[in-house]
Order: sequence, then C-alpha cells, then structure tokens
Amino acid sequence: MQITFYKYQGTGNDFIMIDDRTLSFPIDDVELIKKWCDRRFGIGADGLILLQPHSTAAYYMKYYNSDGRESSMCGNGGRCLAAFALTIGVVNGPHEFMAVDGLHQATPLIIEGKPLQIKLKMKDVDEVKKLDSTNFELNTGSPHYVEFIAEDVHTIPLVEMAKTIRYNKTYKKEGINVNMVNAITPQHLIMRTYERGVEDETFSCGTGVTAAALSSIIHAKLQPGEHHIQIKTPGGELEVSAVLQATSDNFSDIWLTGPATFVFKGSVEI
Repeated sequence: MQITFYKYQGTGNDFIMIDDRTLSFPIDDVELIKKWCDRRFGIGADGLILLQPHSTAAYYMKYYNSDGRESSMCGNGGRCLAAFALTIGVVNGPHEFMAVDGLHQATPLIIEGKPLQIKLKMKDVDEVKKLDSTNFELNTGSPHYVEFIAEDVHTIPLVEMAKTIRYNKTYKKEGINVNMVNAITPQHLIMRTYERGVEDETFSCGTGVTAAALSSIIHAKLQPGEHHIQIKTPGGELEVSAVLQATSDNFSDIWLTGPATFVFKGSVEI
C-alpha cells in the first residue's frame, strides 16, 4: 500500500507529515516510523506527525520522534502541521488544534518578502525552576534544561555536554531536552539544542526556544509584563512573546512565531 507524505521544515527542524484523518496509519509500528525518519535508509526527518480527526478542534496532532516513539509537544512541528493543514485544505485561516499537551491556536502570517509564518500559541508555564544562577528547568509542552553559558555556543561540543545532563541520574529515565544559550541581551539569544528521542542536536526546537526565552526573562530579572525575545538557532530565527505575571514566575499568552516551509511531497510503500 502506498502512503502519500509531505515533508516540512521549520528553521531546519524537519518533519514527515501524513494526513491520517481515516486513522489508517499503523501507529504502533515503531520500527516503520524509525526507518522513515532515518536520513540514510528512509525519507529523513527529526520526527513524524499525523494529522488526525478531533471532535471539537480542527484536527489532532499526533507526534513521533525519530526513534519511532510517540512524544510530547513539538513547537516547530505544531507550526509545520498548521501549514500542512492549510495546504491540504483542512483549514483556511486561523484555527485551533489539539495536541498531547492541550489546545493550541495557530495563525498564518503573510509577511511581504518572507515565507509563510505561523504564529502558534503555546501552553501556559506555571513554573520556571531556577537550579542555580545560570541553569533552569521547565516544561513548555516538553521538558527542558536551559543553561546560559559564557563560551561561544557555536564552538562547544554540544552533544557531549548535553549527554552528561540528559543521561544523569535525575533525567535518565524520562529524558530531557538540553539547551545551551548565549544571551547577547535578555531579548536576543543564540542557542543550540540536544533533543531526547532524536538523541542528537537538531537545527531548531520550538519548545526549546520557548524555554530559553522564558528562562532569559527570569535570568535577567525583567519586570512583569509582555516581553518579546528574538532567538537565533542553527536553522534560523524565531520569536517568542510572553506575559510574565506580577505575582509569580508564571507565564501566560505565550506565542512562538517563525517560518513553516514545504519541502517536497512523495509516496512510500508500507
């Protein structure tokens, strides 16, 4: 049986997209998903996303990491899925979709001279745990460890450094995504991310970018209110806006904005 797929990428974070509104995809076939995501023997991607039906939202986002296992929320994947839904006519403008961490709003932005931008509302964050003066832990739909470093983030051995955190006794069982960040200013970050499930560096990570932005607001002791953070990843630039509450380190009205780009369409034998 042939299955049609679409390939999308959001700042270098790439995904296989499948219209599964008929619920016919073999969701328990871990090895099949892993093979398709393999960059030498498959289509090649950081993850696979199924667009499935939902009773109240426009659709449901079912996300798998490249290890073939279903995972938590993926911000860049959510933006790419919204672009995919527009492409195949499931929606025709702003809409809401359901994911494992709850309901998300997606708004397409047409900006002259730029590819399609998707503005995605992320879940509220009730806690940014400050581990010490430079290290933070929080969940932005997926669990993240954020470290602000003085060294040039481009030259560090990221994978080696990240594995000492991801596989330590605290995080080994459930796993955690690890982000190393240079704060040029509190509103301008440069970062790299190691993702659990991929078990390697990815060019970009939407929930990681969000985690770094919120951590930067706390790290810099910025005042409560709305903040806009620009983040540069190896795959491109994203923006996070969020409101820091006056009474605690809680964040609401969090939006992740950036490009969601169609790469190619194909079919594969199942």
